[in-house]
Amino acid sequence: MLKKNVGSIDRALRILLGLGLLIGFFFNRDSAYSWLYLIGVIPLVTGLMSSCPLYSILGLSTCPLKK
Repeated sequence: MLKKNVGSIDRALRILLGLGLLIGFFFNRDSAYSWLYLIGVIPLVTGLMSSCPLYSILGLSTCPLKK
């Protein structure tokens, strides 16, 4: 299992962005570059999992520190 490294605000923004892009895909299916909206799957999945592989590679975290 991946370590959680996405905080609550970051998580909410990722989920909203992902859903927004996927909704945009369904409303603009006939446009030439509508497939680009499918990139919304990435922030949606990372937000739902509370873990971002890129953050792990870069050593970043938006989770609050545990004391």
